Amino acid sequence: MTTAIIITFCILLLIAYVFDLTSSKTKIPSVILLLLLGWAVKQITIWFNINLPNFSTALPVLGTVGLILIVLEGSLELELNKSKFGLIRKSFLGALIPMLGLVFVLGFAFKYFGHYELKDGLINAIPFCVISSAIAIPSVRNLSSQNREFVIYESSLSDILGVLIFNFLLLNEVINTQSFVHFGIELLVMIVISFIATIGLSFLLNKIDHHIKFVPIILLVILIYAISKIYHLPGLIFIMLFGLSIGNLDELKKIKWIEKFKPAELSSEVNKFKELITEGAFLVRALFFLLFGYLIETKEVLNTDTLLWAIAIVCCIFILRAIQIKFSKLPLQPLLFVAPRGLITILLFLSITATHTIAIVNKSLVIQVIILTALVMMFGLMTNKSQKK
Repeated sequence: MTTAIIITFCILLLIAYVFDLTSSKTKIPSVILLLLLGWAVKQITIWFNINLPNFSTALPVLGTVGLILIVLEGSLELELNKSKFGLIRKSFLGALIPMLGLVFVLGFAFKYFGHYELKDGLINAIPFCVISSAIAIPSVRNLSSQNREFVIYESSLSDILGVLIFNFLLLNEVINTQSFVHFGIELLVMIVISFIATIGLSFLLNKIDHHIKFVPIILLVILIYAISKIYHLPGLIFIMLFGLSIGNLDELKKIKWIEKFKPAELSSEVNKFKELITEGAFLVRALFFLLFGYLIETKEVLNTDTLLWAIAIVCCIFILRAIQIKFSKLPLQPLLFVAPRGLITILLFLSITATHTIAIVNKSLVIQVIILTALVMMFGLMTNKSQKK
């Protein structure tokens, strides 16, 4: 039985690798194929009456590790210099403004149509308002460098801002001046921790002579994130700042005390580290979506009770995105269509406590929104290809 499970996992991950290789050509997001593959495996186990362990408890763990690796992978790819500040500003606004707009639109809709408390409506709205970097970043490899950088910045910032706003609403029973002050202090503390941790990890990356040197760094990154989560600190800020810092040594070496880290020697180590993170992110992301597809019930995808809500949410997503892109004077095609929901949506949905759950927002609605946004992105990228021709 154990051997059969190992063989099955190896075959599934190799198929996932083929999906990743071909997605840039077919324009079909690998997440859709992975979900279908996971769902197909579930049907096979039912058909042949194969009893497998309950994998549902592994989903949040895989999702959290995947989120860390994906945000780190994205931040390592970004260039940080004066010429990028305009792009960063547009990315930040592109992540924040549509998110806040959609949060309040959906929050009031849940309150009005479902007669729920506004705060509960806002908390349940946030998972649908965050762009999934796990899907967006791998899907834009063939776009121009400027569009690709915009998507990487935007989706990474969307993950961070979404988690920040979600935790702020979930952890504060009363929203007042004191809660905002406390939130500001948490941000400041996390920035200081990020600065100290980045220096420490960079020092280790440069000084460790042992043949195993990257795994301890990755484990320490995950550990710092996990500890920060216990104290309700925004750990994704640390992940992004760490990736930006070591990924932009050429810019930072102009600072005198940075020379102590020997940035020229450190650059080669960072390149190896980047390769390991990229491969690790692929592995965890593939496992997460395969497992989520395996846990999907057919009736949840075809649930007509939530389908109208899912279509309405997706329409709101792309209307607000179109307004923001026009406002930022960016090309609508293909950026308009790159707003998938995915890993972070699932993680936030699973994090909603029982006291704040509402009947409208359920697993069916989450699955339908993820699939619909992925399909819109797929057709949008296909259209972009035909326009280039």
